[in-house]
Amino acid sequence: MRTFAHERLTTLASAASVPVLNALTDQEHPCQALADLLTIKDHFGAFEGVRLAFIGPANNVTNSLILAAASVGMSLVVGCPEGSEPSEAILSEAARISATEIEVVNGAPSAVLGADVVYADTWASMGDGTTPEEAAQRCAAFQVNETLMEQVSERAIFMHCLPAHRGSEVTSEVLDGPRSVVWQQAENRLHVQKALLRWMMREAH
Repeated sequence: MRTFAHERLTTLASAASVPVLNALTDQEHPCQALADLLTIKDHFGAFEGVRLAFIGPANNVTNSLILAAASVGMSLVVGCPEGSEPSEAILSEAARISATEIEVVNGAPSAVLGADVVYADTWASMGDGTTPEEAAQRCAAFQVNETLMEQVSERAIFMHCLPAHRGSEVTSEVLDGPRSVVWQQAENRLHVQKALLRWMMREAH
């Protein structure tokens, strides 16, 4: 089910006699996170020792990445503007899953320092009522550009769940650059969701 309000999903799931798949809500985007994990595993071969930096205001993708990172033991830091941090509920759930390092900072340079994965998403998340102008003013210091990417590890890659807004959360130089794996990441959504459907149909029978 792909919807806005997360409560619609939980209401349906509580009454359903078959598995219900969260294809996206305003709180979480687990299908995207699974595709992201596949992309990272394909590139690095393992999650151990990989540090992911999410840059920009926390949103549904951030939430699912935090839970995914905690599940596989991958350290993650969120670099976001003040007032747009992940919820305490998500951070508490991640801590319950494992003792994996999950950090939140209010700056981009400190977040990406030594990062192996730099991840960006749109500055105006679904349903938050933020205009593009307001988002640009709030998040200008959180653009992923070549200067910011100078702080990352030598093996670092850039990820984005797409569609990207060139010149806003990421520059074209980074999006189209040699570190970018966004097209592989997008393709992996297809593979992950096929696997999910197969697993769900097996579970339903």
